[in-house]
Amino acid sequence: MSINKESELAGMQEASRAVATTLRAMREHAKPGMTAKELDDFGGELLNSLGAKSAPKLTYGFPGWTCISVNNEVAHGVPSETKILQEGDLVNIDVSAELNGFWSDNGGSFVLGEDIHGHNKLVNASKRILGKALSQIKGGVRIADIGRLIETEAKRSGYKVIRNLAGHGVGRSLHEEPHEIANFYDRYNTTRFRKNSVVAIETFISTASTNAATERDGWTLVGSRGGYVAQHEHTIIVTDGKPVILTAMNGIFDGL
Repeated sequence: MSINKESELAGMQEASRAVATTLRAMREHAKPGMTAKELDDFGGELLNSLGAKSAPKLTYGFPGWTCISVNNEVAHGVPSETKILQEGDLVNIDVSAELNGFWSDNGGSFVLGEDIHGHNKLVNASKRILGKALSQIKGGVRIADIGRLIETEAKRSGYKVIRNLAGHGVGRSLHEEPHEIANFYDRYNTTRFRKNSVVAIETFISTASTNAATERDGWTLVGSRGGYVAQHEHTIIVTDGKPVILTAMNGIFDGL
């Protein structure tokens, strides 16, 4: 969507506040021994208390309020009772929701408790790369050039990117134009970021795989060549200068 009125800005700010505060609270609430469903129910209750509705449930009938992916899971992890969080797990929570006709999306990977498996290097690389990408986005910039930046920075850090998952437009629905804000340089994509447009920018930084494949449950994505993936995502408004980060309060850049 494009922000053309104060009411649209206020609507996006409110929806973004709901998903950002929910993501932050879920990350802080997560503890070893907790099931993914317990964590998801906590997030669902918070979204409901804020008047927001789970976007994956509304849009796809997803079996959870949020997506919770653990260790080798890349994205769209189902928050089941059998998925028990452990010390040192690489956990990703993706929270998207609708509130009063406005939709916002954010996500972040983190290490649960002590980093006994050494995942923090990957997590911090993903954060840094997203921050650098955001700093370069403004009206008129080619989407493909941001993809090139993300992939170049990933390679410089010793990682790869997932090529079949991407950022996207958001605002009046969960996925809007532009549908493909890729993590690599797509020379066929000549689309440019438009001033006042709302987009969700996300990194998918990988240790081994370059594509994600769907598991038997029909939802969960894993790397086609294994390994681990860290994802971080903000919903932003594109401007003539630095973007407005609508979901900044999720705190995913804390500690960098």
